[in-house]
Amino acid sequence: MGVVAALWRYPVKSMAGERLAEVTVGERGLEGDRLYAVRDASGKLGSGKNSARFRRMPGLHAFAARYDGDVPVVTFPDGRVLPGTGITTELAGALSIPGVELAKEGEIPHHDEAPVHLVTTSSLAWLAERAPGVVLDERRFRANVLLDTGSSPERAEESWVGARVRLGEVELEVLRKAVRCVMVGLPCDGLPAAPGLLKTISEVNEVSFGVQARVVRGGVLRVGDVHGVGCSAPHTP
Repeated sequence: MGVVAALWRYPVKSMAGERLAEVTVGERGLEGDRLYAVRDASGKLGSGKNSARFRRMPGLHAFAARYDGDVPVVTFPDGRVLPGTGITTELAGALSIPGVELAKEGEIPHHDEAPVHLVTTSSLAWLAERAPGVVLDERRFRANVLLDTGSSPERAEESWVGARVRLGEVELEVLRKAVRCVMVGLPCDGLPAAPGLLKTISEVNEVSFGVQARVVRGGVLRVGDVHGVGCSAPHTP
């Protein structure tokens, strides 16, 4: 058992996000989560890594985004706060990448692997023992949900892979462990840089931390909702 301790939504992929008290969750995940991304002229999405869909964009982690209604509002590293409409020139200049734009999700999904990313307080305690001196909380991992499972240092959520997890009225199926990238060690949202953190995670847990999940049953998710683990169930896309 556990309790939802924090909820995070990231209006723009790879930017810092906003902490919420409650949020509607549907098949796509938390409403508005990563609905926008910085897209380059070739169609690749700004990220902390390079892949067929993503392009690593150094400096993107230093931006932050929140919603004003359904419009993303972007805070630039220099302190400028601009609505996410018509900021192509400003983004290109700040990132030193010509042709980038803030794009709403279309046919190409913005999530890396799954709609919901979850970590627990016990896994953070486990990692803190192996990364002394590093300031650790869920913001480093851009988790959507932080579950308070106590401070006993263990990777509680990894035992839920293949099982269904209930968070209040929302039900998730935990699909896999979450593979980390260089962004875990970058300074963001008031956290200092932790340059050796990714190497530590690689050495102690095969580059994974936290879990990825899909939504089985949606609803309103709230801080304070009680968590429970149900029976394992086959994955149905």
